[in-house]
Amino acid sequence: MLHEPAAKQGRDPASPYKTRLGVWMFLAYGLIYAGFVAINLLWPGAMEEVVAMGLNLAVLYGFGLIIVALILAVIYNAACMKEEKRLEGSAGGEG
Repeated sequence: MLHEPAAKQGRDPASPYKTRLGVWMFLAYGLIYAGFVAINLLWPGAMEEVVAMGLNLAVLYGFGLIIVALILAVIYNAACMKEEKRLEGSAGGEG
């Protein structure tokens, strides 16, 4: 049994958009993560401070990083689907 796609896949016209959006989101997330690293490097005692709900900054920032990553993933998926549909609609009108 061969493991091939059910349908032949062509070039993805939304690829440049997806790449650009992915790079910008990666840079944004990288800055947020760099803040986490900077706090740990420059003010490690700050991570021990209880901030909210009895949780320290390290735990809250860590959960925040996870939540931000999930939000960015949902936004990326929605934006890419919208761009694919827009390009599909404009390509369908040609011919």
